[in-house]
Amino acid sequence: MDAEIGRIRGREPVPSLLLHSCCGPCSTAVIAELAAAFRITVFYYNPNIDTAEEYDHRAAEQRRVLTLMELPNPVGYLDEGHRPDDFLAEAASLADEPEGGARCSVCFRVRLERTALRARELGFEWFCSTLTVSPHKDAPRINATGLAVADRAGVKWLPSDFKKRDGYRRSIELSREFGLYRQDYCGCVWSRRARPE
Repeated sequence: MDAEIGRIRGREPVPSLLLHSCCGPCSTAVIAELAAAFRITVFYYNPNIDTAEEYDHRAAEQRRVLTLMELPNPVGYLDEGHRPDDFLAEAASLADEPEGGARCSVCFRVRLERTALRARELGFEWFCSTLTVSPHKDAPRINATGLAVADRAGVKWLPSDFKKRDGYRRSIELSREFGLYRQDYCGCVWSRRARPE
């Protein structure tokens, strides 16, 4: 990621990036890191979230983040709406998988495929995801998925591991500073059931 950003930093016009965001708290440190190099639009597409109420709460927090951050370039917002069938159609057969297993790989792929397609449709040069900021998410697997869907869609994937250089810690600090809702499960019904009591 650093090498790619080094090649484009200061380029005019500022390159566009569609940033898939899993939630407002995770997006804080990621947006802060990328905003100087890219014209970002946050793409909120999370069909894994189990209920409309939870989806709406997280989406509202994502929108609120964008009003609270002082950034060098404006950041747009695009919400695909709550579309749980997109995820359940592919993940239901994996209900017995452990957290972090094959069901999560499907979840990453579903979200990144849609992000890549929307990036292509809307003319974005790059796309990436906030998913790699979490210490609970496998950055190499997410990057491999992103590269595969990028190749099929014809859009550039920005490889990342946003948890590096204290990215996760910074997201927690910014979330606390902004008073953000930090959910205690990833989003799907199975992750909600697996959370500690």
